[in-house]
Amino acid sequence: MLKAILVLPFNVLITIPFIILYFCGFELLEAKAGIVFGAMIILFLSGLGLMSWTIFLFAHIGKGSLAPWNPTQKLITTGPYAYVRNPMLTGIFLVLLGEALLFQSMALFWYLVIFMVINAVYFPLSEEKGLVKRFGAEYEVYKRNVPRFIPRLRPWKNKK
Repeated sequence: MLKAILVLPFNVLITIPFIILYFCGFELLEAKAGIVFGAMIILFLSGLGLMSWTIFLFAHIGKGSLAPWNPTQKLITTGPYAYVRNPMLTGIFLVLLGEALLFQSMALFWYLVIFMVINAVYFPLSEEKGLVKRFGAEYEVYKRNVPRFIPRLRPWKNKK
């Protein structure tokens, strides 16, 4: 699990933003910036919490990890998965937006936009096809009821 965390979210949230900031420059947001600073803290902590919860569910319910080389063995439809099909990515989007605000960086914002577009294309064309093969009709029902990235207002309850 540690290998998956180091390779995937660590690179997306730390390594790549560090490289972008190194080459494009940045200016730290001051704590006295009020509403923007508060929004940054909320986005960042919400994203980290969502990612942590998702990693826990991968290991304990799904019996796998977030990495393609160790996929979950069981479809997870509880917790944040009752609201959104990809809570890990939703968490990553929130953290990246928080980073863009913290560093006042349009380059980081554009990295977020590009990352979102890539995932919006990749998931329906590749990831979801693999989930249909692994979990069949159970995933098809889940997919029809739970949105990909933007959470629904009420949790979906699987009526098996």
